[in-house]
Amino acid sequence: MEYEPGSRCPRCGRGTLILDPNTGELTCSNCGFVVRERIEDPGQEWRAFSKEEKEDRSRAGVPLSLAMHDMGLATVIGPKDKDASGKPLEAPVRSMMQRLRTWNSRSQVHEPVDRNLRQAFNELDTLADKLSVSQTVVERAAYIYRKALEKGLVRGRSISGLIAASLYAACRALETPRTLKDIAEVSGLKKKDIARCYRLLVRELDLKMPIADPVKSVSRIASKAGLGEKVQRRAIELLRKATDIRISAGKDPMGMAAAALYIACVLEGENKTQKEIAEAAGVTEVTIRNRYKGLKAALGLDEALAVAEAKRLKAKEAS
Repeated sequence: MEYEPGSRCPRCGRGTLILDPNTGELTCSNCGFVVRERIEDPGQEWRAFSKEEKEDRSRAGVPLSLAMHDMGLATVIGPKDKDASGKPLEAPVRSMMQRLRTWNSRSQVHEPVDRNLRQAFNELDTLADKLSVSQTVVERAAYIYRKALEKGLVRGRSISGLIAASLYAACRALETPRTLKDIAEVSGLKKKDIARCYRLLVRELDLKMPIADPVKSVSRIASKAGLGEKVQRRAIELLRKATDIRISAGKDPMGMAAAALYIACVLEGENKTQKEIAEAAGVTEVTIRNRYKGLKAALGLDEALAVAEAKRLKAKEAS
């Protein structure tokens, strides 16, 4: 009988079943009938003499992961050439174990799909490491790639391009501020090739992407440009106002964030040029100038910026 909290006794039907975690007995609180004398121990498999050992020696293995070609279900022959007592193996046994490892590894990727997934997820690990994205983003990218593989979208296309596009799609879906340019730089692929694969994924898999929030890019750009908290807060305030009056819709979030930071620098007396902020954001100076003009006009900042610019020029001349 499976135990569930609140279960009734099968004999008298009135008493509630009580589980003793120490003995494993399942007994009735009314008539005392022992329903089960022993149940499977859900705890650790080995004896432990400290908290660390107890946590380490759990029954569970590696967690399942979509970002592994076998989802973490395959077995692995350990790399240590030692027996159960810790003694080194003899040369013939070492040689045999090495052959077994080789065949075990080959047997896990004998299907073309497995080989495709292994190559794709190896590249995904490399990209994720270089871009410093979370495991949640990696799992989402792996899920998107698996769906693309199921629909046959990989056939005739570059694995590298599709896995890079899957990662970009995952970043967009989870609102992680990584641009196409960032992914193109770390993958060594052309930006337009990744963009083409991304559009294919969105169209064929019917992916629903949230509208990118430029506020999420502010701290990243500010960190690269060496800007302080005061400037960041002012930039976020400007972007919130821009969102409220709907002038940021359809605009590149990195360009909007960069322009807001430049305006904040001017208003707060921070001596940063458009070129420096453009390099930190990975956009062109032209983009910043265009977004700057739009924000200035929409938010009515002409006078405030003119005064701030005059102060900055005066301070520059004095120095």
